[in-house]
Amino acid sequence: MYGAIISFKDYNIIKGVWDSPWAGLKHFDRFINSYDFWRIMGNTLTLSLYHLVASFPFPIMLALGLNYIRHARFKKTIQMVTYAPHFISIVVMVGIVLQFLSPRTGPLAAIASWFGWELPNMMGDPEMFKSVYVWSGIWQHTGFACIIYLAALAGVDPALHEAAIMDGASKVRRIWHIDIPSILPIIVILLILDMGRIFDLGFEKVLLLQNPLNARTSEIIDTYVYNVGLQSMMPNFSYASAIGLFKNVLAFILVLTVNQISKRVGQSSLW
Repeated sequence: MYGAIISFKDYNIIKGVWDSPWAGLKHFDRFINSYDFWRIMGNTLTLSLYHLVASFPFPIMLALGLNYIRHARFKKTIQMVTYAPHFISIVVMVGIVLQFLSPRTGPLAAIASWFGWELPNMMGDPEMFKSVYVWSGIWQHTGFACIIYLAALAGVDPALHEAAIMDGASKVRRIWHIDIPSILPIIVILLILDMGRIFDLGFEKVLLLQNPLNARTSEIIDTYVYNVGLQSMMPNFSYASAIGLFKNVLAFILVLTVNQISKRVGQSSLW
């Protein structure tokens, strides 16, 4: 929190934090009124919401499916295969994605050529960037994210399932009326936390997937801070800090709002 002070100052590295002159809200005003503000905010929100909506259900569905597998070795194999990609570094994962989607040497291009098709350059298409980012993230993190749901499902009272089986309930009915209500508090808590991270998309991955062809749709707040505030010939630490603080304040407001909505509808909440 001490470092956030430079957001309100014209920070000079020689004078230090306290001796640098105060600038008030100048840097916030500069960002909000900049030419790129709405484009960057639109890219960030669109990509964040796309990622949240697309990725949030998959760990739940995977956990529910694994919960009904009775063959222990097969279940452990599926778990290992699905959560192993989580431990691949971002740099290596992006390299895999770029090689896989290469329109010349990638395996998808080879498969397409067998059918006489030509694979488009997905990384050069600005409209494809969001889908590449989101679905590669789903592949990488779904298995690991489902662990907490598996733990929650392990705490469901077996007597409920036994009674449902005696009444002739199918697996779908048991999932809908027993499993989902039992893990719903966990789902709500994780949704609230994910809303707080809605502006935190992963700077490294976006930067590594970014290129001049897709920059129009791939430029988000974090990469903008890096390129404008830190990567320029004259780094502006105050401007970069102000943008970061602005992003965190918005995320905090989102957490408060979603938590309050959750309390109003009678579900679980963080506080």
